[in-house]
Amino acid sequence: MRKIAVLYDAGQAVLSTFDLDEVLQRILAIARDYFHLQNVAILLLDKGTQQLCVRSQIGWDDGQDEIRLGLGEGLTGVAALKKQPVYAPDVRKDPRYLCSAKSTRSELAVPLMVRDEVVGVLDCQSDRLNHFSHETVDLLTLFSTQASMALQNARLYSLERQRAAQLQAINAIAQQTTAVLDLEELMRKVCCLIQEAFQVSHVSLFLRDENDLVLRAHHGTLTPSISEGGRFLAGADPWSRILATSTSVTERDLRSAPQAAKFFKESASRMSIPLISFGQVLGVLALDSSKVDAFVEADLQSLESVTDICATAIQNAHYVERVKQLAYLDGLTGIFNRRFFELRIMEEIERARRYGTGMAVIMADIDQFKPLNDEFGHLLGDEVLRQVSSLFHQQLRKIDVVCRYGGEEFGILLTQTSAQYAVSVAEKLRKMVESWQFPGVPRRVTISAGAAAFPEHGTTRDELVRAADTGLYTAKQAGRNRICLAPLARGTGVGS
Repeated sequence: MRKIAVLYDAGQAVLSTFDLDEVLQRILAIARDYFHLQNVAILLLDKGTQQLCVRSQIGWDDGQDEIRLGLGEGLTGVAALKKQPVYAPDVRKDPRYLCSAKSTRSELAVPLMVRDEVVGVLDCQSDRLNHFSHETVDLLTLFSTQASMALQNARLYSLERQRAAQLQAINAIAQQTTAVLDLEELMRKVCCLIQEAFQVSHVSLFLRDENDLVLRAHHGTLTPSISEGGRFLAGADPWSRILATSTSVTERDLRSAPQAAKFFKESASRMSIPLISFGQVLGVLALDSSKVDAFVEADLQSLESVTDICATAIQNAHYVERVKQLAYLDGLTGIFNRRFFELRIMEEIERARRYGTGMAVIMADIDQFKPLNDEFGHLLGDEVLRQVSSLFHQQLRKIDVVCRYGGEEFGILLTQTSAQYAVSVAEKLRKMVESWQFPGVPRRVTISAGAAAFPEHGTTRDELVRAADTGLYTAKQAGRNRICLAPLARGTGVGS
């Protein structure tokens, strides 16, 4: 009768609620009351670390419920390793015993099994020697099956709730991202929404740029080891596998990985999912966790669905951005116009101020352009403008910006650079134009340019453009076909 009563009450406890902690507390209370136990606990197995962690306990000494036991460690670890009950009638004589309560004299550890897999251990302790008879061990072993059932039911219920929450998150993300057409705002929003909806430590968004992946946005709780705008070779692992096969990659343990392979100092695992729109891989969405093996395959389908939605939204934002860019293009030369120059110089100054990466401005002018126009006609003058624009565009980095500032004058923005590099770039452009054979122009075409850098030559748009213009004026006065660096701003040192 006792056996029937225990199992009946345990069964009722299992079926009464799907809340895991509540079920476990009821199971422990039944075990304590029916078997007269002072201390009883349920430890669950962490698959990632292969350690047993206390999930619920009654009667343990203060602070002991924070312990983590490896397989084979302590009586509970041995029970989990052997997949069978382990009993110590006198814990003082058992070298496997690890103290969790000073009053304990005998201990029984029973593995909790779901099919043939250990999911945890029911740990029973008494203040009496040899408290557990063969009948009691058998009954507690049967009782542990009820606890295992409770675990399984609660986990299945939790999984269903998680799936429902993920479907709601997918729907919410779809609604919110389709309403955002600004690319920068969209990428920030994508990272925030996914990080909050899927409860991961950090979310990062990388977009392809020729042979590189560029970090365009991130959001979360980890400490970045790279800044926005950071670049990675797309041919390196794991990027090459993701981009070549258009499949997701899960890195389960990053603890021993070199810091260069981790985007965040605390990263312990990562799932990387390709952003695919109409068969084109736009980039990678990376989810980082501070926990080892934090990502399960069951979540992958939901995450890939979200990523597909985000990829389409990013592609749409790209199209909108392209349409906007058409308004910033010079109709004659095809490069950006002054309106775009004014927009981007403010962005570059702010980026340089925020990240301390520096930036520079070059103001360049075609020498003696009006006489050339008057002598050979506007058609040939227009062709010279187009070819000079093309030379500038070809020689600059993709991250740099060249604009037709007005007439025969050009404004060039160099990101993440120094004054010395700006001068070397301007000199390269000068030599390129000087040696170029312009069809139909019987004389040499040259340029003059002035260069200024943030912050030594100025910290505002007006200061930098004025400084670069001063350098250009100095070059013209000195005989043209040369480069001059602007004098240092007041308070930064001796002028050059």
